[in-house]
Amino acid sequence: MDQKLLVVEDDRRLQEIISDYFESKGWQVRVTDDGEEVLEKIQTNSYQLILLDVMLPGENGFTICRKIREISDVPVIFITARVQEEDELNGYAMGADDYVTKPFSLPVLYAKVTALIGRMHGSSAGRRIRAGDIEVDVRTHEVWSGEERCELPPKEYELLLFFLENPKRIFSREQLLIRFWGYDFDGNERVVDNHIKKLRKLLGKSGSMIRTIRKSGYRMEVIP
Repeated sequence: MDQKLLVVEDDRRLQEIISDYFESKGWQVRVTDDGEEVLEKIQTNSYQLILLDVMLPGENGFTICRKIREISDVPVIFITARVQEEDELNGYAMGADDYVTKPFSLPVLYAKVTALIGRMHGSSAGRRIRAGDIEVDVRTHEVWSGEERCELPPKEYELLLFFLENPKRIFSREQLLIRFWGYDFDGNERVVDNHIKKLRKLLGKSGSMIRTIRKSGYRMEVIP
């Protein structure tokens, strides 16, 4: 995936959280809190999306969005703590494509982003992902390993899709535990091992593509 995201946000912690999440999905992320720098960046780089905070030092996000629209049709999603209806309407009037209020869920934000990108490019929700003998129909959640159709429980399906979307990246057990079970999960990291073991078994010989990296975690090996 060669998607570029520009995050315009003055909260450094939020910059980091969004960047980490989108980078884990394969995006290239750049951050800034300077409105003038935004205009410079979009003239020298090709971004697939801009996440734009409303409350920024200097010019606010509404003004920046209006200026963006004068030179580019790149999709813009506002991220803001301002929840008044007039603010939301003003955002759309300035040319924003969507509006997300803080605090927000990262998976929901990502779902909005992918849906927006899909609409912009006329893509179908029924895309298929292939790696080696594994094929997944994202629309129907159907999974094949070679000629065999695999019936995966929800958690195993989510893990498989995550690995397919992030090939060759190593993910620790802790990273997977937090991502799929949450920060406040009461169990331990063994639950990750158990679900990976089950996923491998359900995939048959293709399950060997999910490799254990000693003292590091797991990685999806892409077999030509």
